[in-house]
Amino acid sequence: MDNGCHCAASTDRLSNPILYKILSQMDNSEQSQNCFNYNSIPHRCNCELRRTVCLKRSSEVCKEASAVLVKTVHFMKSLPAFNQMPPNDQFSLLKSCWAPLFILGLAQEHVDFEVTDTPADSMLKKILLNRQESIEMGREQPTMAGFSKLKSCLKKFWSLDLSPKEYAYLKGTTIFNPDVPDLKAAVFVEGLQQEAQHALSAMVQLLHPGDRERFARILLTASTLQSITPSLITELFFRPLIGQADLLELLVDMLFCR
Repeated sequence: MDNGCHCAASTDRLSNPILYKILSQMDNSEQSQNCFNYNSIPHRCNCELRRTVCLKRSSEVCKEASAVLVKTVHFMKSLPAFNQMPPNDQFSLLKSCWAPLFILGLAQEHVDFEVTDTPADSMLKKILLNRQESIEMGREQPTMAGFSKLKSCLKKFWSLDLSPKEYAYLKGTTIFNPDVPDLKAAVFVEGLQQEAQHALSAMVQLLHPGDRERFARILLTASTLQSITPSLITELFFRPLIGQADLLELLVDMLFCR
């Protein structure tokens, strides 16, 4: 079953009939030269899958998000076991876990935020700009569906009301993921993850002795972290700050700068 958006073409044709005809004529006459596709033009779409969004209070929220990201990298650097690993393993774990760790940081710091529709370029502007796809069009733009998934995840963590130690041990289970491909110290990483899980379980029993299902609820909620893409986090919180820079490269610089 196709769950995609089917309103793109009909919306553009109805709202911009003259421009649509112009584009159609230009497509027919210059197809071999440009191969322009009117479906790539941003359009107003109410479907969550394609409705692009940006942050409200962008400056304030991005500043809070940056502080969380710095704390996230410092947390990884503060772990002696992580520093003992080969550099390539450290890089692989960083690439795999930075986004889930960042989301846990947002939850722990109770960073709340809302979004609004992204202003879209008009079809006329696309024509005047020689109909060239911008760099931004090549990246995955934040959508309402992605925002809703992220916000739902945060609300689940907020409802759990985790203590600082529970967050710390949960972050440990997230960092030390033996399923990351090509780890040279995979057995060591697996042992560290098991230690973190045992420590988390013991802390849950200590703080909530009457709640036998809490540990399972925490792990179940943590499993939703992987459904949120790093590109959503990057584009929503950090693209306004870093421009065209590669966020992962910046994180590597932060991690290996002793």
